Amino acid sequence: MIKKSLSRRDFMRLGAGAAALGAAAKVTILDPPTLWASPGPVAPSDTVRFGIIGTGVRGCELLNASLKVPGVECVAAADLYDSRHEAAKEALGGKDISTTREYRQILDRKDIDAVFIATMDHWHRKVVVEAAEAGKDVYCEKPMSHTVEDGFAMIDAIQKNKRMCTVGSQRVSSIVYAKAHEIFAAGKLGMMDTVFAAWDRNSDSGAWVYPIPPDASEQTIDWNTFLDGQTQRPYDPIRFFRWRCYEDYGAGLAGDLFVHLLSGIQRVTGVNTAPSRAMSTGGLFYFKDGRDYPDLLLTMYDYPDYRVVLRCNHNNDYVDEYFGFYGKQGTLLIEGSKVTYIPQDTRPQPEAYSIYGWPKKLRDQYLEEWHANHPEPKPGHWQEDAQAEVFVPPPGYSDLADHENNFFNSVRTRKPVMENEVFGNNTALGCHMSNYSYFHRTVANFDAEAKEIKG
Repeated sequence: MIKKSLSRRDFMRLGAGAAALGAAAKVTILDPPTLWASPGPVAPSDTVRFGIIGTGVRGCELLNASLKVPGVECVAAADLYDSRHEAAKEALGGKDISTTREYRQILDRKDIDAVFIATMDHWHRKVVVEAAEAGKDVYCEKPMSHTVEDGFAMIDAIQKNKRMCTVGSQRVSSIVYAKAHEIFAAGKLGMMDTVFAAWDRNSDSGAWVYPIPPDASEQTIDWNTFLDGQTQRPYDPIRFFRWRCYEDYGAGLAGDLFVHLLSGIQRVTGVNTAPSRAMSTGGLFYFKDGRDYPDLLLTMYDYPDYRVVLRCNHNNDYVDEYFGFYGKQGTLLIEGSKVTYIPQDTRPQPEAYSIYGWPKKLRDQYLEEWHANHPEPKPGHWQEDAQAEVFVPPPGYSDLADHENNFFNSVRTRKPVMENEVFGNNTALGCHMSNYSYFHRTVANFDAEAKEIKG
């Protein structure tokens, strides 16, 4: 989430970046949205009461962000690891809520309007479907699904039961990505053929090598319930706390980071569809710790009007978080929480390379004719060169709070959310296609009619 305040050093860096773009570049701080500008009170009758299922690090982040959203109250939490019950209460500032290992106790409560689901990926389908059938609106963490079949089953359950659903790629609600979309929708890029995006890390934590809590044991963790139909095996705290590394429970780099990149691309371009084709490569170079997934993954995607290249690397973070949208008229960059638009110089220019293989007479003739056909503007008709522009969020901005606020407003009003189940499923499909191509060493094609990936 975007949560870092802009310090003096940040502004100095922005200034240096603007200087690199040229003296005409200007920096604009984006206007905060309604939630941040004037978060007014909500009537008690409109308060949304919610529960959360899964209170690990992401669940606690969701709970903490909910404290910034007016008119909501968490009343219950469920997790298979007992110590996370206390962590949930701490994330809520010490509030004494009901806690349990059994998530169905939350779904059975009539006083709960909505649920947050921040479990392992392989649990998403079951909990989302049961929540929808119980009449609860759902905020489901990304990636929405663990398999292609799971995603479409979740869509069916949500729509059949007329539930609101938000998928948790919070940048979809960010003012940073909204500005990027505004620039794109205004046509300032012209014809765009390529998007390159990367999300790199270079740390044990970034590669999910999380420490094991000292009290973790078969007594404090419901291991058999955690497996939930996956391969039966003895209690293994590595698998429980580092589940993203394993195919049984997560989706690796694609499910953790590609999903953010694909969500960002969909938000900026307004194209809400799964790619038609994916081609992956990569490998496991450093983190050879028994995991199933690679620590370097690159995928090329075919979309109807442009091509996408994604990279996630766990072994070098020089690029960090980056999007580049490359158009005939301009370039749009998102680097962390900074948006930059750089116009391309597409003014007509005489040929300045190949004519130097011509005789001077022919070259001079060409240049004379070219300038005759492209006269200089008359006095008073000169146009100023287009500026490069940089946009940043205000200090303390949190896109996660905005994403949650968007969800809760939809729960109250029944108006569409920013990132619904179809949007979330399309980005998840891109992740599944990436992994399919990588593991099968073949091109992955998505058959939309059959709703399946084919090699």
